[in-house]
Amino acid sequence: QAQLVESGGGLVQPGGSLRLSCAASGRTFSNYAMGWFRQAPGKEREFVTAISPSGGSTNYADFVKGRFAISRDNAKNTVWLQMNSLKPDDTAVYYCAARAFLSTTNAHDYQYWGQGTQVTVSS
Repeated sequence: QAQLVESGGGLVQPGGSLRLSCAASGRTFSNYAMGWFRQAPGKEREFVTAISPSGGSTNYADFVKGRFAISRDNAKNTVWLQMNSLKPDDTAVYYCAARAFLSTTNAHDYQYWGQGTQVTVSS
C-alpha cells in the first residue's frame, strides 16, 4: 500500500505562486507515474498534470500550460507542483495520485491518492 502526503497549500493573492509537495512511501516510487488533480466546490475532480515514472515525460491540462510545472525526485520519493500566475479559478483542493507505470489524465486510473491540500487564490 502506498501512502501519499501533500503539503504546501494555502492562501495566495492572484498572480502569486505556490509550490505543492507530495511525499510518497510504501512502494517503489520510481515505478509509478504521478499525477496532480484538483477539485473545486461543486465541481468534479479534474486533471491538472502528470509525470512519467522516470520524469522524462509530462503532460498538462490546457488551463495550466505555461503557469504550472510538475517535477519529481525519485531519490527523495517526492513530486512537486510549482504553480505560478495563480488565478481565483485555481482555487481547489489539490490531490496527488500514483499509478503504476503509465501516466494518464483519467482519475479513475490512479490507484493511490493523498488526502489533498487546499489552495485558495483570493485578494
